[in-house]
Amino acid sequence: MGSFLGVDSSITGRHWIGPSTEVSRQAETLEQHSGLPGPLCTVLARRGVAPEETAGFLDPTLRDLLPDPRKLKDMEAAATRVLHALDQNERVAIFADYDVDGATSAALLTDWFRFFGRGVTLYIPDRIDEGYGPNVPAMQDLAREHHLIICVDCGTLSFEPIAAARAAGADVVVLDHHLGGETLPDANAVVNPNRQDEASAPGYLCAAGVVFLLLVELGRCLREAGRDGPDLISMLDLVALGTVADVAPLTDANRAFVRQGLKIMARRARPGMVALADVAGLNEAPRAYHLGYLMGPRVNAGGRIGKADLGARLLSTTDINEARSIAEKLNELNAERREIEARVQDAAMAQAEDRGLDTPLVWAAADGWHPGVVGIVASRLKESTNRPAVVIGFDGDDGKGSGRSVSGIDLGAAIQRLASDGLISKGGGHKMAAGLSLTRDQLHPAMERLSSLLAKQGAGELGAADLIIDGLLMPSGATVDLIEKLEEAGPFGASAPAPRFAFPDVQILFAKRVGQNHLKISFGDGMGTRLDAIAFGAFDSPLGPMLEQHGGQRFHLAGRLEINQWQGRSSPQLRLEDAAKA
Repeated sequence: MGSFLGVDSSITGRHWIGPSTEVSRQAETLEQHSGLPGPLCTVLARRGVAPEETAGFLDPTLRDLLPDPRKLKDMEAAATRVLHALDQNERVAIFADYDVDGATSAALLTDWFRFFGRGVTLYIPDRIDEGYGPNVPAMQDLAREHHLIICVDCGTLSFEPIAAARAAGADVVVLDHHLGGETLPDANAVVNPNRQDEASAPGYLCAAGVVFLLLVELGRCLREAGRDGPDLISMLDLVALGTVADVAPLTDANRAFVRQGLKIMARRARPGMVALADVAGLNEAPRAYHLGYLMGPRVNAGGRIGKADLGARLLSTTDINEARSIAEKLNELNAERREIEARVQDAAMAQAEDRGLDTPLVWAAADGWHPGVVGIVASRLKESTNRPAVVIGFDGDDGKGSGRSVSGIDLGAAIQRLASDGLISKGGGHKMAAGLSLTRDQLHPAMERLSSLLAKQGAGELGAADLIIDGLLMPSGATVDLIEKLEEAGPFGASAPAPRFAFPDVQILFAKRVGQNHLKISFGDGMGTRLDAIAFGAFDSPLGPMLEQHGGQRFHLAGRLEINQWQGRSSPQLRLEDAAKA
């Protein structure tokens, strides 16, 4: 494919790729039929939206996109068992994962039971002491005191812990989305769109989405019995946060979940969400970006390096004072997490570079790396190399690691294969993220085998990340009105990247380093219009020094448009990602 604007290798070493001829033709057709702005039509064309689908795509609704819950295996059994627990006033425990998806899933169920005046026991395992998912001692203890245990965002591979709970007298329902094995645990119900025996289930859902479908089914059962249930629409803020933070693809029903959930969040009705937004310094209507990069990491911080249940408690509390207290604690933990992460990231990148960054798998392992940050560091390695990455921390002979993948490479299935072959102690996950446990002796054989499995999927053929560009804009064309219209094609995130535009042959009018490694510039095309831009982390690459010392050189600039809110004024701004000499 030819280079966009002739950029084969930008300042950051990337190849720019513009819209294909087919996408350009489809965009022209869309513009003729709809009268929408050309840049928006290009974005819709790249997403494969046909002219007759445009209105529905720009206004995604749950009515049109929500999957039928009863099409998921075990859904009716799960709903029947939960309603029985409600009607019989049984003691219910929720066993949730320690990440955002687990926290939002737990909060959804807590909200639902609270509507009926029923409390539930929340159990979140400690990441270091207990590890991921149900364990035998915890499940046995819960089973002695509860009639029903609902496992959320975990449990699909927890054969022994679920068997132990059943033997101790409790029923178990699993609501999960992680890849299933050839067999399932002996639970009363395992609702998981990624069970191996599911043929056409919505596998894109995160656990919060699966839990929401259960609540929809419960609502249907209640209505059929002439009974009222809670307002599920008001709970979509939780589904939106879980979906974005778990990097679930923003397609199909997930688009409607997030779009509607952001509207609910903007009402500031949930104390935990309000406290979280305030402590994160969010002073505008929330967007998917804020969920993924401001709010999600703070909820995660408790499970990573603090008390595991803080996130779920924050999202489920009705007390604003308690919410503020927990949010402040999570904010402190998040700052501490960033410091730990920076140290591990530097060491992991140096180790990976020594090993080579052109292999199908990029990996690093060392003693003492905190298990709460290895997943984030793996994500950083993945982003830097455009390859699947695994980072492992050892405590004595035992290692716990986390991996992140790139589009088109199923890391979860590959790691699950290692576990089934006995090359690691345990492991699993989904396409884009997975966890594993292994011994020191297993490390090198497991990484060699994992690299081989990923190579068969094409990971070894990946080059440096190309920069996909949706089209050209001039500074005068980057208006607040255009950006608001582009937002209608969102939400943007996993599998739905925000549109990126190139500004050709522009002159830098102002450049200033801000903070430690960011760059703020203004640029224009000589026609009187200037546009502000911010490049975060610019001085971590050649981009910052080159643009700061531009010497009058003209550049092609590329990035994503956003609205900058300052002192009550809204103005367009470019989040600058790359540049090339014009």
